[in-house]
Amino acid sequence: MNKEKFIKSAIILMIGGAITKLLGMTIKIVQTRLVGLEGVALYSLIFPTFSLFMSMAQLSLPTTISKLVSEERNNNKKLVFSSLPIVFITNIILMMIIVFSSKTISISLLREPRCYLPILAIALVLPFEALSNLLRGYFFGKERMIPHVISHVIEQVIRLICIILFIPTLLEVNLIYAVTFLILVNLISEFTSILILLLFLPRNVQIRKSDFIPKQKELSQILSLAIPTTGSRLVGNIGYFLEPIIITGVLTFLGYSNNYILEEYGIISGFVIPLLLIPSFFTNAVSQALVPVISRNYSNGDLPYTRKKIKQGLLFSLLIGLPVTIFFFLLPGWSLNLVYHTTKGISYMKFLAPFFLFQYIETPLSASLQAMGKAKETFIVSWQSVLVRSISLTVFLFFNIGMWGFLFSEIVQIFFTIYKSGIYLRKYLYES
Repeated sequence: MNKEKFIKSAIILMIGGAITKLLGMTIKIVQTRLVGLEGVALYSLIFPTFSLFMSMAQLSLPTTISKLVSEERNNNKKLVFSSLPIVFITNIILMMIIVFSSKTISISLLREPRCYLPILAIALVLPFEALSNLLRGYFFGKERMIPHVISHVIEQVIRLICIILFIPTLLEVNLIYAVTFLILVNLISEFTSILILLLFLPRNVQIRKSDFIPKQKELSQILSLAIPTTGSRLVGNIGYFLEPIIITGVLTFLGYSNNYILEEYGIISGFVIPLLLIPSFFTNAVSQALVPVISRNYSNGDLPYTRKKIKQGLLFSLLIGLPVTIFFFLLPGWSLNLVYHTTKGISYMKFLAPFFLFQYIETPLSASLQAMGKAKETFIVSWQSVLVRSISLTVFLFFNIGMWGFLFSEIVQIFFTIYKSGIYLRKYLYES
């Protein structure tokens, strides 16, 4: 029964992920052709900052709630409502931080004053994104994947419609307004997603004022898992946040022009890597379906079944990643031209494609550790990976090989993360 449920959940998420990814690629095509390379480059420069604050806003509550709900020994209503005050307080603090730091981030760190307004817009998006993902965590824990799929698909449709309707008008005024709207459109789409997810909540649940007061037991359970897991994700996002700062700082010091840095970073981060990550909808679906299954069986001491599920997840990820990798390696120019209407980035894509086959198994490995409750180990892998990435990025850039140093650091991080995650999984699944 568990096996059938896992496969059913994975298939639903894969189908939904495929539809969402198709819509996402359509959005990417429309967005790129509307705002151009300069707009894409600016958005790519801002996105690591967006990801960092989003990681802090969510506090890993989606994964935490999913794990606790899946264990079937907790009051799910109390878990969800005890999380809401945490989300509210955290997001208020983060919004204030963004308001007071956005100028420093854009001018002093990113060295691009035009990033100020889009970074400021991130503050408005945070609470909506956090609440949406919290609700998704509940449904993942219940292994009800259809609410997530429906909300995500409609969310993408809303985002596409908004971009088509408003970006051309905003471009007539200023490119910065258009890029800012690309951030704010997340507010609209996530609000829509929240409304849809609420419709799928149990009808027989009565909500009282007292429900919004955090319960000590549930709060303790949530924070004991959320804080270490957030630590590991936060470390990863800090590394991602530092990426454009290190790149612009080192390359500027070496004499590269700001136009070169902005354009090449935009090509890699805005064109090449998103294309190579297309199979991520599959690996994310597998990972999300794995979390409740692994959590339940590992906590019950069923190591053979846990090992089997993890192996299946890795195998499925590789099977979908291999043909995509071959395709992008053989036809990089055709792929870039089809999606972005450009051939810039062919050499980058051809070089990275074979290594991204291993990137596709990184997510299931990390999700497996989290599902097993190994937040400490996940945190260790994250900070060591970020440290290795940041050091290797700095070193490779000083070789004076332009953006190729960025690509080399990507490869180093992929292999290091897989190696460290594999060591911990072997320790707890085979040697314990």
